[in-house]
Amino acid sequence: MPRATRPLQLPHRVPRTAGAVRTYVLVVLLGACGIAILELVREQTGTPGFFVGLGLALLPVAPLLAAFRWVGRAAPHPWAQLSFCFGWGACAAALIAILANSFATQWIAAATADPSDADQLGSVAIAPVVEESAKAAALLLVFLFRRRQFSGPSDGFVMAGFTATGFAFTENILYLGNAFDEDVENGTGVLDSVTAATFFVRGVMSPFAHPLFTVATGLGFGAAALAVRRTRRIGLPLLGLAAAMGLHALWNSSSDLGESGFYVVYGCVMVPVFGLLSWLAVWIRRRRLRAVAGELAAYADAGWLNPAEVPALASMPARSLARALARSTGGRPAGRAVALYEADAAALALLRHRARTGGPAREPDFAWRERELLRRLWLRRATAGPALSRAAVLEDLLPPWFDPLGPLDGPSAVGRVRGGLAPGPIPQGRLPRQVPAPRRSGPVPSAMTTGPP
Repeated sequence: MPRATRPLQLPHRVPRTAGAVRTYVLVVLLGACGIAILELVREQTGTPGFFVGLGLALLPVAPLLAAFRWVGRAAPHPWAQLSFCFGWGACAAALIAILANSFATQWIAAATADPSDADQLGSVAIAPVVEESAKAAALLLVFLFRRRQFSGPSDGFVMAGFTATGFAFTENILYLGNAFDEDVENGTGVLDSVTAATFFVRGVMSPFAHPLFTVATGLGFGAAALAVRRTRRIGLPLLGLAAAMGLHALWNSSSDLGESGFYVVYGCVMVPVFGLLSWLAVWIRRRRLRAVAGELAAYADAGWLNPAEVPALASMPARSLARALARSTGGRPAGRAVALYEADAAALALLRHRARTGGPAREPDFAWRERELLRRLWLRRATAGPALSRAAVLEDLLPPWFDPLGPLDGPSAVGRVRGGLAPGPIPQGRLPRQVPAPRRSGPVPSAMTTGPP
């Protein structure tokens, strides 16, 4: 059959029975851990303290999740994966930590004469190791079973942040609930209450503490995803985990360094590290958007994308505007189609970027994955293409020499996007030309170099 008349087909989807079973097991496991940890916390805080702690602990959760979601918006993660990370931190990791810390503290207290030594040693030496290892388990599971979702440090940054935010949420319920119970017993007023002081320290001054520690582990896993040598794939996550444990231990020991110890560690360590990671988050986001723009240019030249879409896909304001434009004309289904188109385009760009910079060893299934993403883009292009092209014009992303009133066909066309006019429908059964395979030290097999099925 001639290539120009081949029908548009999606890649064959292989049944994923094993993946469905793993998902079911994880959901059941997290549900059981959630019920167990909530009951343990309620027993320690009492029912009134539990609900007060729950309400106060919820307050910093939304801003933290929004911040980490912002970092990953250049190539958004599936909500199911982020929900797993948050659930693991809030349920499984918290349950492991509370049981292991209690056992270790009791064992140390039985082996020493002074119980205060057990609390101090448990806080500085035991808790950081147990808690950071429990949180790192979520990243390890994603790294092993969803390696495709680990495309670089940005993914480790986001997933670590969601996991640690879930852990801090459960831990804050315990601390705030106990503080409220203490205030009830002592009849303390609101202004000088332990609950208010605890919330100020944990919810206002340092809500980023646990995420800051675990992000070090996430960056280690993200760097390992880009490594070719096995020693680096193993050593980099361990190095990140060791850094997380060290920061956690230093933070926990601040209360034992005298009256000013907390403020010294907070001002000299936590704030600078937080500033460094904030800068790193912005840099990672900008770097990803530059990669999206650079890699998608090859697909635009081949006709898979409208050239005006490329700057729009590399701009977060333009992406948001395109979704709004689609919703205004086609309703929520059109907005959803544009959002999926944007996510698939970003995934395609990063896939090609990894293959180009890392070679065949990094992306052994590049051809199949590229074909899958291109077909998904092709199916939604009639809806998403005009919206993105118009957003590029409205955001002034096109260079002055770019003619927005050019012809509607051809690989250099932008279409009539000014004044509400958009490119016409995509011809069915006719596919764009081939895309050159990305090259590094050797060729990477590309689905588009051999033509679609």
